[in-house]
Amino acid sequence: MRFPSRPGTTLFLDDPTAGEALPQVRHVAPTTDADAGPAPVDERPGCPLLTEHSRSDFLRPGLAGHRLVEPTPSDPGTGRSWSTLFRVVDSTVANDRWRLVAKDADAGLGLVTEVEALAGGPLRIRHTLTNDAAGPYLLEELSVSVPLPDDHAELLDFTGRHERERSPQRQPINDGSWLRESRTGKPGCESANLLVTGTPGFGFGHGRVIGMAVAWSGNSRLGVVRGAQGPARLIGGELLRPGEVTLARGESYSTPWVFVVAADDGLDGIAAALHTWQRQLPSNPGPQPATLNVWEAVYFDHDTDKLTELATRAARAGMERFVLDDGWFHLRRDDHAGLGDWWVDPEVWPQGLTPLADTVHGLGMKFGLWFEPEMVNPDSDLFRNHPEWVLQPAGRLPLEHRNQQVLDLTHEGAWTTVRDQIDAVLSTVPVDFVKWDHNRELLEAGTTARDGAPAIHAQTTAYLRLLDDLRGRHPDVVWESCAAGGGRIDLGTIEHVQRFWTSDMTDALARQQIQRWTAQLVAPEYLGAHISSPTSHQTHRTLELDFRAGTALFGSFGVEWDLTAATEEELDRIAAWTKLYATHRELLHRGRMFRCDLTEPTVHGHGVVAGDGTEAIAALVQLDEPVSNRGVTLRIPGLQPGAAYRIDWLGPVDASELSYAPGLHPDGPLRGHPIAGAALVDTGVWLPRRRPESVTLLHITQS
Repeated sequence: MRFPSRPGTTLFLDDPTAGEALPQVRHVAPTTDADAGPAPVDERPGCPLLTEHSRSDFLRPGLAGHRLVEPTPSDPGTGRSWSTLFRVVDSTVANDRWRLVAKDADAGLGLVTEVEALAGGPLRIRHTLTNDAAGPYLLEELSVSVPLPDDHAELLDFTGRHERERSPQRQPINDGSWLRESRTGKPGCESANLLVTGTPGFGFGHGRVIGMAVAWSGNSRLGVVRGAQGPARLIGGELLRPGEVTLARGESYSTPWVFVVAADDGLDGIAAALHTWQRQLPSNPGPQPATLNVWEAVYFDHDTDKLTELATRAARAGMERFVLDDGWFHLRRDDHAGLGDWWVDPEVWPQGLTPLADTVHGLGMKFGLWFEPEMVNPDSDLFRNHPEWVLQPAGRLPLEHRNQQVLDLTHEGAWTTVRDQIDAVLSTVPVDFVKWDHNRELLEAGTTARDGAPAIHAQTTAYLRLLDDLRGRHPDVVWESCAAGGGRIDLGTIEHVQRFWTSDMTDALARQQIQRWTAQLVAPEYLGAHISSPTSHQTHRTLELDFRAGTALFGSFGVEWDLTAATEEELDRIAAWTKLYATHRELLHRGRMFRCDLTEPTVHGHGVVAGDGTEAIAALVQLDEPVSNRGVTLRIPGLQPGAAYRIDWLGPVDASELSYAPGLHPDGPLRGHPIAGAALVDTGVWLPRRRPESVTLLHITQS
């Protein structure tokens, strides 16, 4: 059997047969139209999507848990149903979804596995486990597994920190287990994000690769396991705390969707598949408006006159959305107080926020507002009235971080109070955009409703329910996910929001790396990318405007800068960049992203090409001084081989800033002469060494 029958990531597996054990997946690979037909005969070792110890599997089991029965003096009543042997009951394929039903009558458990083929080629897989017998079943782990080809010898995943998210790390696949666990109640800035395995030396545009990501906003686990027998395999699922999921008879638990993507053209192939699916989502934003956020301009100092001047200058610079960040609500003069009290502070805003929103709308921009609904300050009316509405173990509060605790959204009173407060603000102030933040980890996240029992799974479910409730009440509001910057960027949240704040790091040099790798999972139009102030608030590095703007161009473009301190010339330059963004954002936010495999470490090459191959924008990013004057060659994938193209300068070009290199012709690197698409794909276009911390943009069009 093969699933699906159409092109994309494909499972080749044994035919599911009623009464038999779970079918073995023998191979995972991308297929094309040319591969249509029955599955090849293949007896290579494989593994089921749910691995079981009973199948002579001595690696990490896909299901871990046990049943409690009535204890006796000689038996504590624990440890039943700990090993399973599921047998197929039914298997159906319809509408690009395969549904496999299995049971283990001895263990008293039922299993449903769903595999769905998505637009663009990814698969997503989930298990649902049901307790069919008496006695509660304590679930510890339920994960999805897929086998890896024997030539997949390397793995790549990500690490990082606040203001340095998505830093890649790669290593050989060895015997044993490589596990990446998110335990902070959100994916986190240090999240693995996506785990990719592939043939030796795989890169952006070459190599056979398979990627896995868990579509979940809470705790999760990704890994590669390999033993002395059978194939290595990828595993993924939710990470459950002890006692977090206990199934009474008839109750079920479903894993998050686990995404699996296979590609023969490297990391860009995985990214293209995921981006295509994301662009089919009902919530996909399409090409994004230019956005100004005021956080780095004013922080907590909400002076009406200055904010009005900021709005005026933002409109002049071409901004289409103005976002008022933290500091507008009750008691919020700094980060010590106010979280949980979501009403406009009359001491700062005696006339409310509507006059500012009206000013912003009058300037032709949308108005946005910041919230952090899942958090509470001890110095707040909400906490003083309801200290029990805080996630905590029995008997004590967790350590504070950022002077705040986490609100227990599993408590219906807390959930309803926050929902009603935010609903009231959005119903009385003409808000078009909400920046939803989440700034601290979920430490000792227990609920007082169950005497401090772990509640991260329930908290994550309650967060999504709160977000969806507010989305339903305010369908015209656009929603951005922020979590201390990029701490909650995942394939679960993306179905509920239209934008992510990529990182609190706005330094353009650092952002080059962060944006380059965040786009491996999420399409660029979702990723907020702003022109920061000339001297970075985070690194104190001073960078020129064109470099900062050229870095922001490829994402959801905007500004994070006190424009009241900008010169007239700087405002004109921002306006020019905003116009450039507006002119090309359909291509930037709908084309296929590519990243060049370059041997020079001080240079990045990347860009986007139209789906029909008629147009492309490419960027040469000179990060630092190279050790040679050889320059670099950018190869532009996805163009039509037989068509002729013209290359023009799109971004800043100053031949006088080149050192030990010939001058650049003002018409373009090839003096405006046409060149065949095949030559640009295979041979590329050579560019000389550029000045450090510069971006050079090429516009490639059919001539």
